[in-house]
Amino acid sequence: MIWNSVLQNMSAGSRRLKSVQRQRKCRRRRSVLPLMMAFALLAAGASVLTTGCAGTDKISANREESPGSTSEDGRISVVTTIFPPYDFVREIAGDEVELKMLLKPGEETHSYEPTPRDIIAIQNSDVFIYTGGENDVWVEDILSSMPESDMLTLRLVDCVDTVEEEQVEGMKGSTGHSHDEETEDALSGGENDEVRRMHGSGEEEESVHEVDEHVWTSPVNASLIVEKISEALEQADPSRSDLYRQNTLAYQEKLADLDRQFRETADSAARNIMIFGDRFPFRYFADEYGLDYYAAFPGCAGDTEPSAATMVFLIEKVREEKVPVVLKMELSNDDIANAIAEATGTEVKVFYSCHNLSAQDFENGETYLSMMQKNVETLKEVLN
Repeated sequence: MIWNSVLQNMSAGSRRLKSVQRQRKCRRRRSVLPLMMAFALLAAGASVLTTGCAGTDKISANREESPGSTSEDGRISVVTTIFPPYDFVREIAGDEVELKMLLKPGEETHSYEPTPRDIIAIQNSDVFIYTGGENDVWVEDILSSMPESDMLTLRLVDCVDTVEEEQVEGMKGSTGHSHDEETEDALSGGENDEVRRMHGSGEEEESVHEVDEHVWTSPVNASLIVEKISEALEQADPSRSDLYRQNTLAYQEKLADLDRQFRETADSAARNIMIFGDRFPFRYFADEYGLDYYAAFPGCAGDTEPSAATMVFLIEKVREEKVPVVLKMELSNDDIANAIAEATGTEVKVFYSCHNLSAQDFENGETYLSMMQKNVETLKEVLN
């Protein structure tokens, strides 16, 4: 079976705690930030002496060719770290601002490392929008190292009521349920002996809970975030406040309609369970619409190789609940979801977290609304 071969190819050496991985990443970022800041400041000074020279590393998600502050035509500079606020600003301001997204289309959010050019862009912006939370520790370090300015900053996690990531039953790192006996039974004999040997007896590693940063995955939260972004733009650019307010209200109506579609789908469904062969960054979405879920990992998990116990649990849960579709995120590996689908005779579909999108999707004009609209149709299949 495919899922056996997938598990057999997974390295046991990768089973490390999520918290350890993140601590190392944070230490690495902190160790290089002072040097990067110094380089960025030198580069900023040099750019004053070389005004008029075009940049050579233009980013496709950037409407400006070089980092700068208010443009010559009076537009303010807005910088975001990831796609959701970038797209929200597009809807509110259109071409009335100079807009830049630091994360390149196709990049993984959790592995992003700022460049000196990114730091310059942040320093020169009028409005800077970032997620906040553990993965944005580097942002706080940069902001604290910058001289005081009139730049407005907005953290997405400050726009809504936040919740902690969950370790639900079956999830790798979960301590709420023991799979030792069932894993031994399910993996006893034949090819599965090798899987059991590689992944152990099903004992799970302890994980540390933290604030779930994926606050935009609920359209209700998205509307609250849009409101706060609009207020920041109006404060930074009062001359266009009427336009920003008008566009905000129009966009919030679209988000309300999206919320209505999700709510009607969930309320009229035959079941209320989603199963992800992937990380699960949809806590706010699930809570909003009263949905239960099972997944291989929490939303910000650094470890993305499942234990044998987790695989067995998810396969048996798909069979038990007769779930027709196994879900995965965009831009992630589909091996786990495919293995579960192969073992259960189901299919795999993408459920968009909207944290980022592929370069092709960006060029094709995909938006938060268009990706979430696809989620509406997928959810109908999953729940019925």
